[in-house]
Amino acid sequence: MSFDEKVKAAILAEVRMFSGCMDSQTSADVTNVADFNLPDPAGRAGGALSSALLGVCYADSQVPEAELTYKEVLVAVREYLKEKDFYQIPQLSSSRTLDVGTRFDLTPESSKGTKRAVLIGINYTGQEGELKGCHNDVLNMKEYIINVHGFEEDNISVLMDDGVHTDPTKDNIMAAYDKIAKDSKDGDVVFCHFSGHGGKVKDDNGDEDDGFDETLIPSDYKSAGQIRDDDILKRLVIPMAAGVFATCVMDCCHSGTVMDLPYIFVADGEQTKMKEESGFNFDSAMTIRAEIAVDKVISEPEAEPKRKVPACCIIS
Repeated sequence: MSFDEKVKAAILAEVRMFSGCMDSQTSADVTNVADFNLPDPAGRAGGALSSALLGVCYADSQVPEAELTYKEVLVAVREYLKEKDFYQIPQLSSSRTLDVGTRFDLTPESSKGTKRAVLIGINYTGQEGELKGCHNDVLNMKEYIINVHGFEEDNISVLMDDGVHTDPTKDNIMAAYDKIAKDSKDGDVVFCHFSGHGGKVKDDNGDEDDGFDETLIPSDYKSAGQIRDDDILKRLVIPMAAGVFATCVMDCCHSGTVMDLPYIFVADGEQTKMKEESGFNFDSAMTIRAEIAVDKVISEPEAEPKRKVPACCIIS
């Protein structure tokens, strides 16, 4: 079985992820999103990737006149960052080998179903390492997906540590990922956005070439711990159904492979096409796939056939 065939057996949905930097790099806050010609709904700061991506795709609340390819978007994001003296290198990873010359879109014409989104912004208010722009990222991204891509408010889940929205604790984030993966069916569109801290922890199951799992850091990380890339693969990526088209934006440090997807394109000016992630753990992915299948059988047992009632038992 070829690499592509094994990937399709392990991951049924088409999933694409924009990451703010390589695994070895840190990301950054932008102190003034006006520098990126962005709307400013709740303050002056924003994440570097979110700000640059929206600067390319939604500057001045307008879409570009010319259609952009994935490669053009990533190269433009890289140039935006360099102009502002940010040297992180954005990446695109995917569950399918992708021609980076393909037109960029969050909602392809073939997807006729429901559009759902989970938007997470964590400023770590009152904690060490407090950020300033993550709530703004969520509000800007929400405006973009509603106005440009036709998402509806009722199908958008927002988690922010602002005392108003659902608190982005580890349990709440994973519950949101569980729900969107479970609810989405063939033909549906999914969009996930995370703006906050990212990290690295020692790999505990031997599936990382560099010896570290990349992580998302929830608001209660001190007590609940971090969200490993293995968790995201198991709870969000692999459970999504065939025919689902998902795009994720991970604006955090060490985010290059935080979804453990099997193909990657690095916008470093040297790579020209997507490459296979040679370290992709097929055994682990297929084990997760088998566990999901078993859980589905247990939770949805086959209905017992209806028995015919003998005529003598029918009371008229």
